[in-house]
Amino acid sequence: MQEGAKRTTLPSGLRIVTEAIPGTRSASLGVWVGIGSRDETPNMSGASHFLEHLLFKGTHKRTALQISAEIEAVGGETNAFTTKEYTCYYARVLDADLPLAVDVLVDAVADSILEPSDVETERAVILEEIAMHEDEPGDEVHDIFTEAIFGDHPLGRLISGTEESITPMTRNQINGFYRRRYTPSQIVVAAAGNLDHNTVVRLVRKALAGTPLDGSAAAPADPRAGSKRVRHQKPHTVVRNRDTEQAHVVLGGVGIGRRDERRFALGVLNNVLGGGMSSRLFQEIREKRGLAYSVYSYASQYADAGLFGVYAGCAPGKVEEVLDLARTELARVAADGLTAEEIARGKGMVKGSYVLGLEDSGSRMSRLAKSELLYGDLMSVDELLGRVDAVTKEEVDAIAADLLAQPMSLAVVGPFDEAQFPHG
Repeated sequence: MQEGAKRTTLPSGLRIVTEAIPGTRSASLGVWVGIGSRDETPNMSGASHFLEHLLFKGTHKRTALQISAEIEAVGGETNAFTTKEYTCYYARVLDADLPLAVDVLVDAVADSILEPSDVETERAVILEEIAMHEDEPGDEVHDIFTEAIFGDHPLGRLISGTEESITPMTRNQINGFYRRRYTPSQIVVAAAGNLDHNTVVRLVRKALAGTPLDGSAAAPADPRAGSKRVRHQKPHTVVRNRDTEQAHVVLGGVGIGRRDERRFALGVLNNVLGGGMSSRLFQEIREKRGLAYSVYSYASQYADAGLFGVYAGCAPGKVEEVLDLARTELARVAADGLTAEEIARGKGMVKGSYVLGLEDSGSRMSRLAKSELLYGDLMSVDELLGRVDAVTKEEVDAIAADLLAQPMSLAVVGPFDEAQFPHG
């Protein structure tokens, strides 16, 4: 583990990781659960996200109002989010108020009641959220692209679920999911800021006492390995006809998993290709020709799979030209690789974003938790920077040839029909 970070594993398998940041006056706390939307069956699609909403609705000790009011009364903030592979509940407070944050947040995750009336209220909220999401074509296109890559595999499904899965979901089903899946061995409590590790451990133990998570002895869950190679769809085109002012496209294909040693080379490649205003795609498509307001590339990585995509938002009449330019640039990089100067710049971008992303307690807390939950270890910042520095031109060119020369899928949202994109 890196200097300043400490880990304690409780007999139940629940892990507590902290990083003291002397000189700060704040503290960030997160309760991270290694359960996300890929752990759901098709008829329970959206259960993790539904549960995330419900856990702030009241426990045996507090009402929903008390949960939010106690944190807000000291100027703190709480929130939560769900991903495909984990769910996080977090709070940011003044250092003196960390005991309160631990008590409130651990109570909410460990001992929620899930009142039937709250289930109905949140069902309405989530259905509204799903409808709103469909009104955001810039977000929707990424979901369509992900489904085009992964198909009916859980990684291809919406984190929120669909109207068809959320509407019939019962309180008992959600509660069963909660109690089966939210076990101590799947949970990491992470904190960073002006704190003392042993004090945090005592506070967590106290908050867990007497709750369903005050469990019997167990070993912590290993990082998710992924059972077998994730099946992918054959490359194809999906067009969602929407009467929009702007067209949204994502072009891309299969990527790599998060434990793949090539991830550092991919980080460098991604930055040079579409990671900033100096990137090839931004320069070719926006700066030189003014064809798109927004254009970038990205890589999403999961335990055993990944995807790589190029996004652009542009006027509907410019879509073909934008796609031609993107394909040309991808083919050029796949064939010729990057220059030594570009690789140096890409490394600088990766290292800068790593280090600048650790400027506040919330980022430090997230890094601690993800390292523990997803990798089972915490690389020091110097180790991480060393791994980036060690990336060679050959490694970047090899992953470019591997990922960018493959046949690609295309997702389009805008005023089009399928016939306008015959070749994918």
